[in-house]
Amino acid sequence: EGCIVCNVEAKVGDRSTLARASGDYCIIISHNLETGRSRLKLPSGQKKSVPSSCRAMVGIVAGGGRIEKPVLKAGNAFYRFRAKRNAWPNVRGVARNPVEHPHGGGNHQHIGHPSTVGRDCPPGQKVGLIAARRTGRIRGGKKVKGAWHPEE
Repeated sequence: EGCIVCNVEAKVGDRSTLARASGDYCIIISHNLETGRSRLKLPSGQKKSVPSSCRAMVGIVAGGGRIEKPVLKAGNAFYRFRAKRNAWPNVRGVARNPVEHPHGGGNHQHIGHPSTVGRDCPPGQKVGLIAARRTGRIRGGKKVKGAWHPEE
């Protein structure tokens, strides 16, 4: 218990599926000897139960802190997303033509209608704030329990 592991198998023999990204690790919380399962704390903070016969590597994955370095220029963003998927550059809808996006067109860059759309809208129309319960700036946030508030 309390051991830091990475490259953890979720099912026996699946050749590791958990905690594989750079700097990631799991923490072993407990072992249940009756059921033969171990509880892990995943990098997301979620707790998961896996069979105790699942394999893992002791330690953390190399390359932690990779996302702390700023991208700084468009060329670095280009090569970063080229390795992943076609998600860059992302052009705003209002900057496009009306045949390309529901927010496109017009003599000024403005949406021109409410940006909220319903849950049951057809694909292609479903852009903007999808099935929004509320919109606008959130005012009067929640007070943290036990925190020091000078007005009280």
